Amino acid sequence: MEGLTVRAGDTIVITATSILGQPAPTSCWSKGGKYFKPSDIVHIETTATSSTLSVKYASRKDSGEYIITASNPFGVKEETVKVKVLDVPGAPGPIECSGVSSEKVTLTWTAPTEDGGSPIKLLPPEFDLDAELRKVVSLRACCSLRLFVPIRGRPAPQAKWTKGDGEPVERATIDSTTSYTSLVIENVNRFDSGKYNLTVENSSAVTLTWDPPVNDGGVKIKNYIVEKRESTRKAYATVSANCHHTTFTVDQLLEGCNYYFRVLAENEYGIGLPIETGESVKVSEKPQPPGKISLKDVTKNSVTLSWEKPEHDGGSRVGCYVVEIQPKGVDKWSQALIVKETEATISGLNAGEEYMFRVAARNEKGTSDPRQIGVPVIVKDLVIAPVAKMLFNTFSVLAGEDLTVEVPYVARPKATVSWVKDGQPLKRTTRVNFSATATMLNLNIKEATKDDVGHYLITLTNTAGETTAAVGIVVLDKPGQPSGPVKVEEVTSDSVTISWSPPEYDGGCTIKHYIGRWLKANFTNVIETEYVATGLVQDNQYEFRVIARNAAGVFSLPSFSTGAITARDEIEPPHLSIDPEYTQSVVVNAGDNFKIDADVHGKPLPTIHWMKGDLELGNTIHREIKNTPTKAFISVKEAKLSDGGEYTLLLKNPGGEKAVQVNVVVLDKPGEPQGPLVVTGITKDRCCLAWKPPLQDGGSKISHYTGAEY
Repeated sequence: MEGLTVRAGDTIVITATSILGQPAPTSCWSKGGKYFKPSDIVHIETTATSSTLSVKYASRKDSGEYIITASNPFGVKEETVKVKVLDVPGAPGPIECSGVSSEKVTLTWTAPTEDGGSPIKLLPPEFDLDAELRKVVSLRACCSLRLFVPIRGRPAPQAKWTKGDGEPVERATIDSTTSYTSLVIENVNRFDSGKYNLTVENSSAVTLTWDPPVNDGGVKIKNYIVEKRESTRKAYATVSANCHHTTFTVDQLLEGCNYYFRVLAENEYGIGLPIETGESVKVSEKPQPPGKISLKDVTKNSVTLSWEKPEHDGGSRVGCYVVEIQPKGVDKWSQALIVKETEATISGLNAGEEYMFRVAARNEKGTSDPRQIGVPVIVKDLVIAPVAKMLFNTFSVLAGEDLTVEVPYVARPKATVSWVKDGQPLKRTTRVNFSATATMLNLNIKEATKDDVGHYLITLTNTAGETTAAVGIVVLDKPGQPSGPVKVEEVTSDSVTISWSPPEYDGGCTIKHYIGRWLKANFTNVIETEYVATGLVQDNQYEFRVIARNAAGVFSLPSFSTGAITARDEIEPPHLSIDPEYTQSVVVNAGDNFKIDADVHGKPLPTIHWMKGDLELGNTIHREIKNTPTKAFISVKEAKLSDGGEYTLLLKNPGGEKAVQVNVVVLDKPGEPQGPLVVTGITKDRCCLAWKPPLQDGGSKISHYTGAEY
């Protein structure tokens, strides 16, 4: 949205249009984080598709960013409008004098802290003097002298031509506007030679006139005192205390501001009573010309124009625009329309004829110079291939409510229109109807149902071409039942775990969450399709069902019930899953590490015990047991012969026990043979030795012995 500038005391009016959405969005206005509420000063008017905010008696503090917020269940949209309130500036800082001499003094001051919302400046008058005019202009007698100089400034500058030492140019035709000045002398002679001077000056000024007092006090009036005050102030300031005429021009006024003026007569005995202007005087002038003029549309008997606002309104709001027309071959311009907007349609024209158009802006001070369209316009029907201007591609509506889809389009000549839904021609019914105007396609659906959901294809065709536009319709309805039946995944003495499948139909938008019910209790905002109901009472019976809710806030019918479920721990004897390698002996070398693990099952989950013989094992420096509720694990580091043997994994729960044995063999060197060493059968070349086997065979059968003699 475009920014807005208003003057202090005026009313701020901001209108937001095309507030669209399904369901229809709500809107609100805010500024600086605070929301506007209707009051004597603030007025808010809202329709189904627009909202207008009005703030009376604007002041500088009302400047800032105004935000319009529209929202519905599917999102939030914000637009910002920057508003500037213009007011008179504050007073300059203290005046300081320096460089005082008998001839001059230098004054300095600080700029006002408040500039009134606009830089404190006037635009000094300027003119663009052609390079040829800066030289001596030579021409023959009886020729015409034409001097044309573009000028600019704010307020609009006044141009004055003189000759020589300031003599008026009597024989010249002078034409001056806000943007140029020209001097023309026909049939020049040698007496027209000389130096021509152009003076351009501007200021915001008001000229006052008055009659002398009826009673001069018996003494001649020696002078008048002229004073002024801004309409927002109470005190008058003296403009001139030594005026000797009954007219005076007050300059250096602020453009766009209102002033009161008064005049007092003075004789040698004092100052008389003042005469004051009855109403305030607004310092303004006629506006500048409108901006660029564009041809918006043309038919065989009408032309539609649009244009930009003037760059400057002259200090007073533009009240209307004057549109003028000039047929080809006619010298005179004639008024066609006066409009308040920056657009106009001029009708009643003759087909095939050529016209020129121009537009002028008008305020309370007068009418601006006109702005002319760049080229003549020939009145004839245009040939334009169809173009659909889609603002939205998807439209949503609550089931049972009405939906209107509007699609702007352009086509010359008028296009033929066809509607197709999901590949089939759309048929008119008592609920569904479609139509077209010269610029708008309409689809109307009454009491929308799920049958209206789908993809609609619009085809526009004329002699210049063909185009298509796709529209998606979503009907927001209650979703289908959660697909069932609701499954019971797990039951304990104080909880039940249930699961279900999403509905086959989501009601036209995403399922937001589920609501579960059992007895008189509810659980809500379940995002997934599984829930654990806790805090149940053992041996009590419960039934569960689930309801789906979609993003439109619509609830489905409940799912089918789970049936009665008793809150009781399920009994399942323990069992385990173990790697097949543990069914054979586990063989390791002394000093190596080994482990045994298995997955544990059962309801309730069984306790886990590691046994060796009749002794239950625990953690030591070399042995670590790391069980979880569903995993049994034991590991041994740097195995020794004593770590070999039969390990038993024992599981227990109320359903029974389960044990599995794992045999571990640790291989090491055997112990020394047992004595005493018995020597028998001694001869000169042999003897017989006998001994007992070692107590430790190193985990493997003794294969042989090795002897040595000394």
